[in-house]
Amino acid sequence: MQCTLCPLSCGADREKAAGRCGVKGLTVAKYYLHPYEEPPICHTNGAGAVFFGGCSLRCVFCQNYELSRAERGKAVSPKELAEIFRRLEEMGADTLDLVTPDHVSNLVAEALSYYRPKIPVVYNTGGYCKAEALKEIDPFVDVYLPDLKFFSPALSKRYTGRADYFEYASEALRFMAKKPLVRGEKGELLSGILVRHLVLPACTFDSLRVLDFLKEVLPAGAPLSLMRQYTPMGEISGMPELARRVTAREYRRVVDYAGTLGFSEIYTQGKESASAEFIPKWDF
Repeated sequence: MQCTLCPLSCGADREKAAGRCGVKGLTVAKYYLHPYEEPPICHTNGAGAVFFGGCSLRCVFCQNYELSRAERGKAVSPKELAEIFRRLEEMGADTLDLVTPDHVSNLVAEALSYYRPKIPVVYNTGGYCKAEALKEIDPFVDVYLPDLKFFSPALSKRYTGRADYFEYASEALRFMAKKPLVRGEKGELLSGILVRHLVLPACTFDSLRVLDFLKEVLPAGAPLSLMRQYTPMGEISGMPELARRVTAREYRRVVDYAGTLGFSEIYTQGKESASAEFIPKWDF
Protein backbone atom coordinates (compact mmCIF):
# COMPACT_ATOMS: atom_id res chain seq x y z
CA MET A 1 0.00 0.00 0.00
CA GLN A 2 1.46 3.35 -1.05
CA CYS A 3 1.53 5.88 1.78
CA THR A 4 -0.02 9.28 1.07
CA LEU A 5 -0.92 10.04 4.68
CA CYS A 6 1.07 13.27 5.03
CA PRO A 7 1.60 16.14 2.55
CA LEU A 8 4.81 14.53 1.23
CA SER A 9 2.74 11.67 -0.27
CA CYS A 10 5.95 9.72 -0.79
CA GLY A 11 4.17 6.53 -1.85
CA ALA A 12 6.32 4.23 0.29
CA ASP A 13 5.04 0.77 1.16
CA ARG A 14 5.53 1.27 4.89
CA GLU A 15 4.98 -2.38 5.71
CA LYS A 16 8.28 -3.01 3.92
CA ALA A 17 10.31 0.20 4.07
CA ALA A 18 10.43 3.58 5.75
CA GLY A 19 8.76 6.56 4.13
CA ARG A 20 10.24 10.05 3.91
CA CYS A 21 9.08 10.50 7.51
CA GLY A 22 11.86 8.06 8.46
CA VAL A 23 9.78 5.20 9.87
CA LYS A 24 7.97 2.08 8.67
CA GLY A 25 5.24 1.56 11.23
CA LEU A 26 4.96 2.86 14.79
CA THR A 27 7.98 3.74 16.91
CA VAL A 28 7.82 5.22 20.41
CA ALA A 29 10.84 6.91 22.01
CA LYS A 30 9.28 7.77 25.36
CA TYR A 31 6.02 7.79 27.27
CA TYR A 32 5.59 9.39 30.69
CA LEU A 33 3.71 12.00 32.71
CA HIS A 34 4.88 15.22 31.07
CA PRO A 35 4.58 18.27 33.37
CA TYR A 36 5.47 21.03 30.90
CA GLU A 37 2.46 21.27 28.60
CA GLU A 38 0.06 24.22 28.94
CA PRO A 39 -2.13 24.22 32.10
CA PRO A 40 -5.37 23.23 30.31
CA ILE A 41 -3.55 20.10 29.04
CA CYS A 42 -1.63 19.06 32.18
CA HIS A 43 -3.39 20.66 35.09
CA THR A 44 -2.78 18.26 38.01
CA ASN A 45 -0.58 15.19 37.39
CA GLY A 46 0.73 16.00 33.93
CA ALA A 47 -0.08 14.94 30.40
CA GLY A 48 0.38 11.29 29.46
CA ALA A 49 2.77 12.04 26.62
CA VAL A 50 3.66 9.51 23.93
CA PHE A 51 6.55 10.64 21.71
CA PHE A 52 6.48 9.05 18.26
CA GLY A 53 9.59 8.58 16.15
CA GLY A 54 9.91 10.16 12.72
CA CYS A 55 8.52 13.37 11.25
CA SER A 56 7.35 14.67 7.89
CA LEU A 57 8.46 18.27 8.51
CA ARG A 58 11.95 18.06 10.06
CA CYS A 59 12.56 21.69 10.98
CA VAL A 60 16.27 22.50 10.90
CA PHE A 61 16.05 23.85 14.46
CA CYS A 62 14.15 20.86 15.89
CA GLN A 63 14.75 20.43 19.63
CA ASN A 64 13.77 16.77 19.39
CA TYR A 65 16.29 16.17 16.63
CA GLU A 66 16.95 12.48 17.35
CA LEU A 67 13.23 11.83 17.29
CA SER A 68 12.34 13.73 14.14
CA ARG A 69 15.24 12.10 12.27
CA ALA A 70 14.02 8.65 13.41
CA GLU A 71 17.27 7.96 15.24
CA ARG A 72 15.44 6.91 18.39
CA GLY A 73 12.36 4.81 19.05
CA LYS A 74 11.17 1.29 19.73
CA ALA A 75 8.86 -0.43 17.25
CA VAL A 76 5.43 -1.19 18.69
CA SER A 77 2.22 -2.62 17.27
CA PRO A 78 -1.12 -0.77 17.52
CA LYS A 79 -2.19 -3.22 20.25
CA GLU A 80 1.01 -2.57 22.20
CA LEU A 81 0.41 1.16 21.79
CA ALA A 82 -3.10 0.72 23.18
CA GLU A 83 -1.55 -0.86 26.29
CA ILE A 84 0.71 2.19 26.66
CA PHE A 85 -2.42 4.36 26.60
CA ARG A 86 -3.96 2.21 29.33
CA ARG A 87 -0.78 2.38 31.41
CA LEU A 88 -0.61 6.18 31.23
CA GLU A 89 -4.24 6.47 32.29
CA GLU A 90 -3.56 4.18 35.26
CA MET A 91 -0.57 6.38 36.18
CA GLY A 92 -3.00 9.29 36.63
CA ALA A 93 -2.42 11.23 33.42
CA ASP A 94 -4.70 14.24 32.99
CA THR A 95 -4.75 13.75 29.21
CA LEU A 96 -3.36 11.38 26.60
CA ASP A 97 -0.87 13.57 24.71
CA LEU A 98 0.00 12.17 21.25
CA VAL A 99 3.19 13.99 20.22
CA THR A 100 3.93 14.29 16.47
CA PRO A 101 1.42 11.65 15.29
CA ASP A 102 0.63 12.89 11.76
CA HIS A 103 2.75 10.38 9.84
CA VAL A 104 1.31 7.48 11.88
CA SER A 105 -2.22 8.77 12.51
CA ASN A 106 -3.87 5.75 10.87
CA LEU A 107 -2.05 3.36 13.25
CA VAL A 108 -2.75 5.60 16.24
CA ALA A 109 -6.45 5.52 15.32
CA GLU A 110 -6.25 1.72 15.21
CA ALA A 111 -4.70 1.69 18.69
CA LEU A 112 -7.43 3.97 20.01
CA SER A 113 -10.04 1.62 18.57
CA TYR A 114 -8.57 -1.10 20.82
CA TYR A 115 -8.50 1.11 23.90
CA ARG A 116 -9.73 4.67 24.25
CA PRO A 117 -8.93 6.23 27.63
CA LYS A 118 -11.57 8.05 29.64
CA ILE A 119 -9.31 11.11 29.79
CA PRO A 120 -9.19 13.65 26.91
CA VAL A 121 -7.14 12.54 23.89
CA VAL A 122 -4.84 15.35 22.69
CA TYR A 123 -3.56 15.45 19.11
CA ASN A 124 -0.24 17.31 19.42
CA THR A 125 0.82 18.18 15.86
CA GLY A 126 3.37 20.33 14.07
CA GLY A 127 0.60 21.44 11.74
CA TYR A 128 1.99 19.98 8.52
CA CYS A 129 -0.78 17.50 7.90
CA LYS A 130 -3.67 16.74 5.58
CA ALA A 131 -7.21 17.63 6.57
CA GLU A 132 -8.34 14.34 4.99
CA ALA A 133 -6.12 12.38 7.39
CA LEU A 134 -7.44 14.36 10.33
CA LYS A 135 -10.99 13.44 9.40
CA GLU A 136 -10.12 9.76 9.86
CA ILE A 137 -8.74 10.15 13.38
CA ASP A 138 -11.05 12.98 14.46
CA PRO A 139 -13.66 10.68 16.10
CA PHE A 140 -10.95 9.61 18.59
CA VAL A 141 -9.63 13.15 19.30
CA ASP A 142 -10.97 15.45 22.02
CA VAL A 143 -8.43 18.27 21.90
CA TYR A 144 -6.24 19.54 19.07
CA LEU A 145 -2.87 21.01 20.10
CA PRO A 146 -1.35 22.23 16.81
CA ASP A 147 1.66 24.40 16.12
CA LEU A 148 1.26 27.08 13.52
CA LYS A 149 4.91 27.68 12.75
CA PHE A 150 5.03 29.89 9.66
CA PHE A 151 2.91 32.14 7.48
CA SER A 152 5.59 32.91 4.89
CA PRO A 153 6.31 30.24 2.23
CA ALA A 154 9.87 31.59 1.91
CA LEU A 155 10.47 31.18 5.64
CA SER A 156 9.02 27.67 5.83
CA LYS A 157 11.08 26.64 2.79
CA ARG A 158 14.26 27.97 4.38
CA TYR A 159 13.70 26.21 7.70
CA THR A 160 11.90 23.03 6.63
CA GLY A 161 12.32 22.71 2.88
CA ARG A 162 8.50 22.93 2.56
CA ALA A 163 7.20 26.07 0.88
CA ASP A 164 3.68 24.64 1.15
CA TYR A 165 3.65 24.52 4.97
CA PHE A 166 1.03 27.23 5.48
CA GLU A 167 -1.08 25.94 2.60
CA TYR A 168 -1.56 22.61 4.38
CA ALA A 169 -1.40 23.87 7.97
CA SER A 170 -4.05 26.55 7.42
CA GLU A 171 -6.50 24.06 5.93
CA ALA A 172 -5.81 21.58 8.72
CA LEU A 173 -6.23 24.25 11.38
CA ARG A 174 -9.55 25.38 9.95
CA PHE A 175 -10.72 21.78 10.35
CA MET A 176 -9.35 21.46 13.89
CA ALA A 177 -10.98 24.74 14.94
CA LYS A 178 -14.41 23.14 14.42
CA LYS A 179 -13.95 20.94 17.49
CA PRO A 180 -16.43 22.22 20.12
CA LEU A 181 -14.77 24.17 22.93
CA VAL A 182 -15.59 22.61 26.32
CA ARG A 183 -13.87 23.50 29.62
CA GLY A 184 -13.93 21.67 32.93
CA GLU A 185 -14.49 23.11 36.39
CA LYS A 186 -10.77 23.79 36.87
CA GLY A 187 -10.30 25.31 33.41
CA GLU A 188 -9.02 22.08 31.87
CA LEU A 189 -9.65 21.65 28.17
CA LEU A 190 -12.04 18.75 27.68
CA SER A 191 -12.65 19.46 24.01
CA GLY A 192 -11.53 22.05 21.51
CA ILE A 193 -8.27 23.56 20.29
CA LEU A 194 -5.21 25.24 21.77
CA VAL A 195 -2.79 26.66 19.19
CA ARG A 196 0.92 27.09 19.79
CA HIS A 197 3.31 29.41 17.99
CA LEU A 198 7.07 29.38 18.51
CA VAL A 199 8.57 32.85 18.18
CA LEU A 200 11.83 32.64 16.23
CA PRO A 201 14.69 35.15 16.19
CA ALA A 202 14.36 37.81 13.46
CA CYS A 203 10.93 36.44 12.47
CA THR A 204 8.50 38.59 14.44
CA PHE A 205 6.84 40.02 11.32
CA ASP A 206 5.88 36.49 10.30
CA SER A 207 4.59 35.84 13.83
CA LEU A 208 2.23 38.80 13.51
CA ARG A 209 0.82 37.40 10.24
CA VAL A 210 0.31 34.05 11.98
CA LEU A 211 -1.67 35.82 14.70
CA ASP A 212 -3.81 37.65 12.13
CA PHE A 213 -4.77 34.30 10.62
CA LEU A 214 -5.49 32.72 14.00
CA LYS A 215 -7.74 35.61 14.98
CA GLU A 216 -9.72 34.97 11.81
CA VAL A 217 -10.25 31.23 12.27
CA LEU A 218 -10.21 30.39 15.99
CA PRO A 219 -13.44 30.26 17.98
CA ALA A 220 -13.94 32.88 20.69
CA GLY A 221 -12.27 31.86 23.93
CA ALA A 222 -9.81 29.40 22.37
CA PRO A 223 -6.50 29.55 24.29
CA LEU A 224 -3.28 30.58 22.59
CA SER A 225 0.28 29.64 23.56
CA LEU A 226 3.16 31.91 22.51
CA MET A 227 6.43 30.09 23.09
CA ARG A 228 9.79 31.66 23.85
CA GLN A 229 11.66 28.38 24.20
CA TYR A 230 13.68 28.51 20.96
CA THR A 231 17.19 27.22 21.69
CA PRO A 232 19.90 27.16 18.99
CA MET A 233 20.48 23.53 17.99
CA GLY A 234 19.98 21.18 15.07
CA GLU A 235 21.09 21.80 11.49
CA ILE A 236 21.41 25.59 11.59
CA SER A 237 24.92 26.07 10.20
CA GLY A 238 24.72 28.67 7.45
CA MET A 239 21.72 30.31 9.14
CA PRO A 240 23.29 32.96 11.37
CA GLU A 241 19.92 34.41 12.38
CA LEU A 242 19.13 31.16 14.23
CA ALA A 243 22.36 31.18 16.23
CA ARG A 244 20.84 33.22 19.05
CA ARG A 245 17.80 33.12 21.33
CA VAL A 246 14.78 35.36 20.95
CA THR A 247 15.21 38.79 22.54
CA ALA A 248 12.80 40.18 25.14
CA ARG A 249 11.80 42.91 22.69
CA GLU A 250 10.98 40.42 19.92
CA TYR A 251 8.90 38.25 22.20
CA ARG A 252 7.08 41.17 23.81
CA ARG A 253 6.15 42.54 20.39
CA VAL A 254 4.37 39.29 19.52
CA VAL A 255 2.66 38.95 22.91
CA ASP A 256 1.49 42.57 22.85
CA TYR A 257 0.10 42.18 19.34
CA ALA A 258 -1.89 39.11 20.40
CA GLY A 259 -3.36 41.22 23.17
CA THR A 260 -4.38 43.99 20.78
CA LEU A 261 -6.13 41.41 18.59
CA GLY A 262 -8.30 40.46 21.54
CA PHE A 263 -7.05 36.98 22.46
CA SER A 264 -8.42 36.49 25.97
CA GLU A 265 -6.31 33.51 27.15
CA ILE A 266 -2.63 33.69 26.24
CA TYR A 267 0.03 31.41 27.72
CA THR A 268 3.54 32.86 27.71
CA GLN A 269 7.01 31.68 28.67
CA GLY A 270 9.89 33.27 30.54
CA LYS A 271 13.39 33.48 29.12
CA GLU A 272 14.42 30.48 31.25
CA SER A 273 12.31 28.26 28.96
CA ALA A 274 14.99 28.60 26.26
CA SER A 275 17.08 25.78 27.68
CA ALA A 276 18.01 22.27 26.61
CA GLU A 277 17.22 21.03 30.12
CA PHE A 278 13.50 20.86 29.22
CA ILE A 279 14.09 18.42 26.36
CA PRO A 280 13.07 14.87 27.37
CA LYS A 281 15.66 12.15 27.80
CA TRP A 282 14.64 9.38 25.41
CA ASP A 283 14.05 5.88 26.75
CA PHE A 284 14.35 3.96 23.48
